[in-house]
Amino acid sequence: MYAKNVWTDASSEKKESIFSFNEDYKAFLSIAKTERTATKEAIKLAEAAGFKNLEDVKSVKPGDRIYAVNKDKNFLAVIIGKKSIEEGMRVLGAHIDSPRLDIKQNPLTEKGGLAYFETHYYGGIKKYLYVTTPLAIHGVVYKKDGSHVDVAIGEDPTDPVVGVTDLLIHLSGDLMSKPANKVVEGENLDINVGSIPEKDVEADPVKATILKLLKEKYDMEEEDFLSAELTAVPAGPARDYGLDRSMVAAYGHDDKVCAYTSLRAVLDEKEVPEYASVVVLVDKEEVGSIGATGAQSAWFENTVAELLALEGKESNLCVRHAMTNTKMLSSDVSAAVDPIYASVCEPNNSCYFGKGLVFNKYTGARGKSGCNDAMPEYFAFIRKVMDENEIHYQTAELGKVDAGGGGTIAYILGNYNMYVVDAGVPVLSMHSPLELVSKADVYEAYLAYKAFLLA
Repeated sequence: MYAKNVWTDASSEKKESIFSFNEDYKAFLSIAKTERTATKEAIKLAEAAGFKNLEDVKSVKPGDRIYAVNKDKNFLAVIIGKKSIEEGMRVLGAHIDSPRLDIKQNPLTEKGGLAYFETHYYGGIKKYLYVTTPLAIHGVVYKKDGSHVDVAIGEDPTDPVVGVTDLLIHLSGDLMSKPANKVVEGENLDINVGSIPEKDVEADPVKATILKLLKEKYDMEEEDFLSAELTAVPAGPARDYGLDRSMVAAYGHDDKVCAYTSLRAVLDEKEVPEYASVVVLVDKEEVGSIGATGAQSAWFENTVAELLALEGKESNLCVRHAMTNTKMLSSDVSAAVDPIYASVCEPNNSCYFGKGLVFNKYTGARGKSGCNDAMPEYFAFIRKVMDENEIHYQTAELGKVDAGGGGTIAYILGNYNMYVVDAGVPVLSMHSPLELVSKADVYEAYLAYKAFLLA
């Protein structure tokens, strides 16, 4: 059902399903603040659904439910289909990293009787939005002996939060005259973490207090920051938004809303599919999909090779056939029209809250730079699947031509010669500490992904 409002068409039973599904999504999102925590939650959900770790699998047959993990930051789940993987897969691919403030390797400083963690922002953010926002610290610290400790401060209601301070309005005359991208400089996104001086310490006594606390709680020395991966994200759980509770407000909808709905679509599948049903969750999309855990990594391809080997097919040519014969949805969010800022959108080619899953034939910037640009024959196949399953969907571009732009992982998987199109949930306030989605769109995305897997 193209460009029709989900709420208007929904029965009372479907509305109940929409709200129920989103309660599960809020619970996931409140925990999965980083790619590591998202991966941990994905593993829990997969194991509860009867999926087995690929490392423990010796052979495969249709209906087998398997998951794999890469470096605690990538996750893949697959239901083996009736056809060989070489004949292609149905793949849902999303990313589980989100914009944030990463804590530097030598972060702890003291200035004017206050202790700070210095940060380096990750991904595209409006830096001023992170000022006076309550932040939580998540991550992992590895010791030289190989042991590690997980860090999570600021999510429990009894925990303290931290944050970046702001200059009072009374003294902000010069500051307020600066352009928005200069009001807060990247090097000034220092997080205030304490103010009590340690007794009998002359040099940096407040810093000494923080180091003492870290030692007591995490057995952590200052040098351990060198082998730590710590990040500051907006604190607090996902919340209902709107007097009608029709929306979800949270940090990290981009792109965990598509990651969760894609994951659930595979985990909830009951029948043996014709083609292998796959969900793959990747890292580093917000900084170019690079590195060992980004979509440009060989991990996904290697995992497909392992699955083919379990079928008795170890030729590299079989891997190439599998990738070429695959159909994929790049499950990533799109920019919903905000009526307050409607001037950056072209009404006929934009997406709206409540009208279901969004297909972006292409993203990119300016002259489609960096886009995938899906094949029309593939989009005809997608339309047929959506209409046959009575799925609400819409199409969009990312704003007006020359207004800006952005990208996804679609072009990377397209490099394997597979069919790929972007398909995700509309988001308001994207890349901010508090993003918004429509509960109706979240649930419709889940239904759309389920239909695609069985097509």
